[in-house]
Amino acid sequence: MLTLLIAAIGERKRGLCKDYKITVKSSHNNLFLDTKDVYALLTRATGGKLKGQSVSAINTRKLEDLLRNNVWVNNAQLYFDNNNVLHVSVTEREPLARLFTTAGSSFYIDSNQKRMPLSEKMSARVPVFTGFPDKKGLSPKDSLLLKDVKTIALYITSHPFWLSQASEIDITADRNFEMIPLVGNHLIKIGDAENLEPKFHRLFLFYQSVLSKTGFDKYKVIDAQYSGQIVAIRKGEKTNVIDTARLKLNVQKLLKQALEEQNDTLVTAKPVPSRAVTMNITEQPLVNAGQHDSAKASDPHPVKLSIKSNPVEKPVKNQNVPGKTTVPKAVMPKKG
Repeated sequence: MLTLLIAAIGERKRGLCKDYKITVKSSHNNLFLDTKDVYALLTRATGGKLKGQSVSAINTRKLEDLLRNNVWVNNAQLYFDNNNVLHVSVTEREPLARLFTTAGSSFYIDSNQKRMPLSEKMSARVPVFTGFPDKKGLSPKDSLLLKDVKTIALYITSHPFWLSQASEIDITADRNFEMIPLVGNHLIKIGDAENLEPKFHRLFLFYQSVLSKTGFDKYKVIDAQYSGQIVAIRKGEKTNVIDTARLKLNVQKLLKQALEEQNDTLVTAKPVPSRAVTMNITEQPLVNAGQHDSAKASDPHPVKLSIKSNPVEKPVKNQNVPGKTTVPKAVMPKKG
């Protein structure tokens, strides 16, 4: 039996490659690398066409390493079946975010935070970040910033509403994040990459309950950095009635599409776990403006619009008025 097995293996190695099958896998169908590209890489490495070559002349392990070294390839597997057909399976690396540096250069990163070049074939629909440091090597601080970019990109791509609304995310000098929306002429301050779920939850409630009614030209800055509320800076100039009506229509359309996403926990406006969301919308001049970078003393129209997301607390009986209950007053929360 052993002799027969060795003979069969020897006969197979002396055989010729009858055919080949190449498969390129990508969960989002980006396909920066197609079957023709893979075939070209293999034929260059083997020195000729695959079909008709001796099986023993095709080193599958060496070809796997060759493919894995390609910037677009995450993994590759090659093998011959019993009919001497070469099977080539390639899993493509997938862009997670596109970054523009302060010098104007651009590149993608994948889920492993590895750089990927741009492609002439197509452009991936991923969140765009601007203002990344332009350096050849990454410092530990830059690596942490890239990790924050990955965290925000993963969150946005997992929520169709924000993927549609996020036109650009700018990295500020103090390494916080500000989002420029596709619909509207305002700036959204996100802060750092922590507590994204409650931040975007409050933003969605603000969109749904305020901006969808007032229009997107009323406020120039919307700040979600503070826990439990949204702080906004109102515009001073008059708005264009036609543009405002169009913006209101656009946001209502976006909200409708978002609410139809059954698997999106954010856009269905479900409360953040262990927190009760109450709509308490007020407009008043900002106090302690120095505590917030968007509330400059020189701004003629600073306004605080708050959507409070308070911890669940039982009412406390008012000792002075029988039968009445009160809830402890909220104080200015910390960032988060």
